Amino acid sequence: MHRSVIPVATMVAGAWALVAAAEPTALDALRIESTTIDDRFGQRRDEPSSIAVISGEEVDRSHAENLQQILQAIPGITTEIQGGDSIKIHIRGVENQRYMGEKPGVAVVIDGVPVFERTGRVNIDLDDIESVRVIKGGASYLFGEDALSGAVIITTKRGAQKNKVEAEAGSFGYRKGLARAAGQWGDLVGHIQASTRQSDGYWHDSGYRADYLTGKLQWFADEQSDLTLGFERSQREKDSHGTVTGITQARNDPRSVEGQDYARRYDVDLGKVFLNYNRDLASGMNWLTSIYRFTDHTRFISAPQRFDARGRAISDPNAYTTGNDYEQVQQGLKSELRGTAGRLAWLGAIDLRFNTYDNRTFNLVDYKTSPSPRAPVRYAGEVTSQDTTDETVTAAYGELRYRATDALTLTANLRQERIALNYDDQLRNLGLDRSFDQTSWRLGANHALGKDADLFANVSTGFRIPTIQQLFAGTIDPQGSTASNPALAPERSLTKEIGVRGRIAAGIPLRYEAALFQIDRNDYIVATAGQYAVPETGEVNRYENVGGARSRGLELALNGIVNPQWSFDLAYTLLDAKYTSHANFNLLLGDRWGGNYLIEHYDLLGNSIPRTPRHHANLRMHYRPSEPWLVTAELDTVSGYYADELNRLRIGGYTLVNLFGSYEIRRGRSMTWTLFARIDNLFARDYFNTVRASYDANGDGKFDLEDASLTVNPGRVWTAGFNAQF
Repeated sequence: MHRSVIPVATMVAGAWALVAAAEPTALDALRIESTTIDDRFGQRRDEPSSIAVISGEEVDRSHAENLQQILQAIPGITTEIQGGDSIKIHIRGVENQRYMGEKPGVAVVIDGVPVFERTGRVNIDLDDIESVRVIKGGASYLFGEDALSGAVIITTKRGAQKNKVEAEAGSFGYRKGLARAAGQWGDLVGHIQASTRQSDGYWHDSGYRADYLTGKLQWFADEQSDLTLGFERSQREKDSHGTVTGITQARNDPRSVEGQDYARRYDVDLGKVFLNYNRDLASGMNWLTSIYRFTDHTRFISAPQRFDARGRAISDPNAYTTGNDYEQVQQGLKSELRGTAGRLAWLGAIDLRFNTYDNRTFNLVDYKTSPSPRAPVRYAGEVTSQDTTDETVTAAYGELRYRATDALTLTANLRQERIALNYDDQLRNLGLDRSFDQTSWRLGANHALGKDADLFANVSTGFRIPTIQQLFAGTIDPQGSTASNPALAPERSLTKEIGVRGRIAAGIPLRYEAALFQIDRNDYIVATAGQYAVPETGEVNRYENVGGARSRGLELALNGIVNPQWSFDLAYTLLDAKYTSHANFNLLLGDRWGGNYLIEHYDLLGNSIPRTPRHHANLRMHYRPSEPWLVTAELDTVSGYYADELNRLRIGGYTLVNLFGSYEIRRGRSMTWTLFARIDNLFARDYFNTVRASYDANGDGKFDLEDASLTVNPGRVWTAGFNAQF
């Protein structure tokens, strides 16, 4: 299925006039397409929300190194490369203001499981993707917690696949190898696939490696039912994100050893296993059930060392004080039953989750936190924290669709859940708990404007519960500067959206979608004495529901076939994201370690949210001169943005040209060879992948771009390779 696409405003107006004159036509039989388990139900015309779909074939053809290169063609999405093929996803400007490892405000769902990775990153084997579906707007009515701005649903490949081998090489020592074996044995189909990706990286210490072993076995028990067993084992290693400090160093020596990421040397072991059962029942009903277990064991180092055990300054960029050992287990059961009854279609479901998060930190070296003779020495090997958080989610959700007229379909979603958190600190024999009862919903409508176009609209909600650390900061760390606040309420989002989608068959065949949206975030959790620095005024710092933000804008997309040789995809986003409440931002100026500093207080009301470009356009032109050849040229342009909450540090925009090409060689009916090449940033444009700044990092008493953390783009990057399917 092709992803939704959208025209420019004038084209929308022309399409509207065209379809308004058309005669209404009855839609296909009404059915529920929503699911949280897999993608076996396609996007339908009566869908009331903006949805984009990228097929596994598109992902395979892109030969991308990371998911960013795929998602940038979807309006409303911004991504941050976190190193290698690991990225952080944002939708419509939500959570672009955060950067210390929080959740992304997007439900990232892999094979039906909302996956929470400790630093908000997405780790996925790009070679095992069956489809990527993006639902925009508050999506907690389906996926629960953290779906403030939407959901990215990734489904891995199903059983029957061809045998395949593939090899790639590219810039900065990039290498990839893949082998897949597939077969069918009566009613059983399955495959097993092994792949490896690695790179030396452009920046100092930015190399990475990712090894995957995946497989699926699907049993078609009869004409009405099938059973699918899937598994994955992944081992990943990566070091630095490649940031440097200050615009001067970014311009003169972007690959330098200078500068330190707060956390480095990640060693990640991921595993998953799931079993899905699907059955078509009498009277058009369907039953879909999944049980799963996902594991994530992550080890890394953090907290750059500034002083040794005698209080002397440390300048070694490889010196860190803290070892981190984090392990999470996500396991649960989902079951969905759907059916139809005349003009009504319905879905009823349950979602049970039993998640465990174990965290252990320890000192790597002897050190002090300040040069003061009175500062205590922290000794190597000392365990500084050891705790477990158990999370239990009990939820029921459903959807009703009603065909009010032949042209009008009304949709209502509701999800009710209880989330129970239980915290156990093994070092202090401390137990804490808190529960949240949450209701999420969506109301929407889709009106057919003739046989080729639809007007859709919806209002939807999202939420995020407070963390244990926000609720009980002072109880967990009595010596710290932040008090507990167990009365914290969940953050909420409310999305309003209206749009039009359809196709124009006359002249050049076109498909389009356009949407206007507004997301209001309420009860945003902010530290009362300032998010990044606490004034020495004696005021009590704690987390409160005092912040707010609003994102509003326009998303447009369009694809078309000019002639048998030429086709195109166009996506455009206009985004305005601002703070509606954030009265306690504190800017630290001077040397925080030497004690010679001051703190300035600001109210961020009306400021633009950092790293939210106002304009983003992506155009892909596809040219097929003859059957074996396919050439794609991509133009990606991003306007300027602010790197900081105070809106002092402006980063210029950029325009990139990327180029892909492939050539197929067929041998008989069963053998296909493909040669391919990809060049990103063809003209070696200088720009920054990401820029962040929040305080006077160099301690000179000024706040400017010399205090920013910048990741410089590596410039022109190429990959080339081949694959064979048989």
